[in-house]
Amino acid sequence: MRKPLLLRGARQVGKSSAVRHLGEQFKHFAEVNFERHKAVKSFFQGDIDVRLIAQEIANYINVPVEAGKTLLFLDEIQECPEAIMALRFFKEDYPELHVVAAGSLLEFTLQELPTFGVGRIHSLFMYPMTFDEFLGANHEEGLMAMRNAADSQHPLDEAFHEKLISLFRIYLLVGGMPEAVATWVKTGDFLRCRSIQEDIVLTYEDDFGKYKKRANPDLLRITMRGVCHQVGEKLTFKQVSSDHQSSQIREALRLLSLAGIVTPVVATSGNGVPLDAEANEKNRKILFLDPGLLLAVLHLEGALSQQLIQQIMEGSPQDLVNKDGLTEMVAGLEIARNKPCVQRPKMFYWEKTGNSVAEIDYLEVMNLTVTPIEVKSGTQGGMKSLWMFMREKHLTEAVRCSLENFGEFDYVDSQDGGLRRHVRVVPLYAVSRLWEV
Repeated sequence: MRKPLLLRGARQVGKSSAVRHLGEQFKHFAEVNFERHKAVKSFFQGDIDVRLIAQEIANYINVPVEAGKTLLFLDEIQECPEAIMALRFFKEDYPELHVVAAGSLLEFTLQELPTFGVGRIHSLFMYPMTFDEFLGANHEEGLMAMRNAADSQHPLDEAFHEKLISLFRIYLLVGGMPEAVATWVKTGDFLRCRSIQEDIVLTYEDDFGKYKKRANPDLLRITMRGVCHQVGEKLTFKQVSSDHQSSQIREALRLLSLAGIVTPVVATSGNGVPLDAEANEKNRKILFLDPGLLLAVLHLEGALSQQLIQQIMEGSPQDLVNKDGLTEMVAGLEIARNKPCVQRPKMFYWEKTGNSVAEIDYLEVMNLTVTPIEVKSGTQGGMKSLWMFMREKHLTEAVRCSLENFGEFDYVDSQDGGLRRHVRVVPLYAVSRLWEV
């Protein structure tokens, strides 16, 4: 039996556009926007008869709603909690009709509902475009095919490798918000993209007024901007705001996470599977929604200069990777968004404090084994934490994500009985293939 589809994700990541594109495959496309068509809310009051509701919608917007021929799209559904509650009945009483729902700040409404049909509704989480999707938007399918044919035994030809690095640098500036990407493809103008990104950031901040029952809008704005100055670092609440209590900032972060604007990367001991069994929620790093939006926030705060843009585009790999944690953040976003999209991704890192300070950027489970992933720029140095972690956890496999070509190398650990440890090198432009190569 077909279940209604509920699209969840931050504002302006392309949910509505994706559904409209899907609607082109149907004879009829019936779209209701609960912010615009406020009268439709009354159809969901009282006893729920979804067949009658579908007919009322058809009459109201003058579009036929026929099973197998129509895609019914309920947009901004957070404005009508009764409609969310009614979705389950489409599965039970009208499964032959194709129904998709989406909304902004939907997670807040879902939290307030006693139930919204778990098991009867299929949820998908949407995010800004990944680097692979960015390549597709730029019509680089041939380049992707070459990349996908490469592996540690068969690295890319240097010309293809350099072109992918160049496109990855552009992605750091343009990001994956669909409107910014479309503008880049059409104009190739960073400044036009930046204007769009700044408008999106300001839209998010305007939305904070809708959170006011839960947190002060000014605190949400301070927290969002404070996070942007600490990407790639363990989050320090005092650096976010010295005028607010840790509990207030923690709640603001929870709300920003619900809104899809940030993703926490939580510290874990990394002793085994599942990783969250030993997670320490008090220690976390934060991934911001999109690299382009991150740079827009920094620009709005006067912290982004033309010099940084030039460094991203022309600087050495070492400059690029180490600058403000940007590349580490994008690697994390790529890891998260190439996981199944049926639930929010859980992200973890490892840290060691005390006399021997060490950190592993990300921990993932591959082949039922904890796998450390380090984001690095070169082949020399910077691996001390990795060897320490692998030795402590008795691991033999690891991954380094960098701007190097595909490759691999072994390390004979004289401190661990000569045990041979193997590291795969996966280029930052190929994180989507992390589980394959």
